Amino acid sequence: MTMKKAELTLGPVLFNWAPEVWRDFYFRIADEAPIETVVLGEVVCSKRTPFFAEQIPSVVERLQAAGKQVVLASPILATTERERDGVRELVSSAGDFLIEANDMGCVAQLGGRPHWIGPFVNVYNEATLAWLARRGAVSVSLAGELTEPALSALAAQATLLGCELEVQVFGRLPLAISVRCYHARAHGLHKDNCRYICNEDPDGLTVDTLDGEEFLSVNGLQTLSHTYVGLTHEIATLQGMGIRRLRLSPHTCDMVAVAALFRSLADGVLGAAEARAKVLEMVAPAKLSNGFFHDREGVIDTAAL
Repeated sequence: MTMKKAELTLGPVLFNWAPEVWRDFYFRIADEAPIETVVLGEVVCSKRTPFFAEQIPSVVERLQAAGKQVVLASPILATTERERDGVRELVSSAGDFLIEANDMGCVAQLGGRPHWIGPFVNVYNEATLAWLARRGAVSVSLAGELTEPALSALAAQATLLGCELEVQVFGRLPLAISVRCYHARAHGLHKDNCRYICNEDPDGLTVDTLDGEEFLSVNGLQTLSHTYVGLTHEIATLQGMGIRRLRLSPHTCDMVAVAALFRSLADGVLGAAEARAKVLEMVAPAKLSNGFFHDREGVIDTAAL
């Protein structure tokens, strides 16, 4: 039996990019990237949404014309009535589009309707996965801190449930979300008068330890790893355990090249060591990490040990 190769998913842009940059990024993905599915939507801060809302129809049209599946993402954290109304509107107006639910409020509204579960909904055990599948989840993107044994156990359960699993294999790893805007506070501003200062850091604002070591990245309300997850050596293992989707998180590096590289890895055309070297070059001066997969500290790149 020939093992089905995993498909590539492009997650939503997490950062505050200029509208024309955001639009042109997706146009190029549509035309050039070997990606099967693109997840669209502002998931971090609802204040950013109006800037690119008018670009969404043309982006969706371009992606679909290129044969890409488009999935619409809900916010990670809806705290105000306006934000909750936005989630309700997304659910009611999505039509034939699948929705990727990124919080339990959206999950509740989607009960009984086929949908995706995003990586911001914690799915750590088989019972949670089964409950979500019974409610209509057809694909679940797992949290980045899961180890290989945990992923393997969930993959076995997903096979029984007929539910697909996804793992992030590239990009800074989302760690936390808050109602406070760290970006604004770092510049002496308040969240309500942030001046959209996060647009100055299109891949996140570096946070150093007291000893001057690069530690985390801040993206508005969101905390990310400073290292880029790069699961180049783990692709074959992930596919072998039944993971059918590999997620790439967008950054300002050449994401078409990143997609092509991971496509070659998944197809067995490119070796892991060569792929890692190329990815490392793309994200420099940042470093790569894969520690969580190997039950180590998350910042470790075991391939470099």
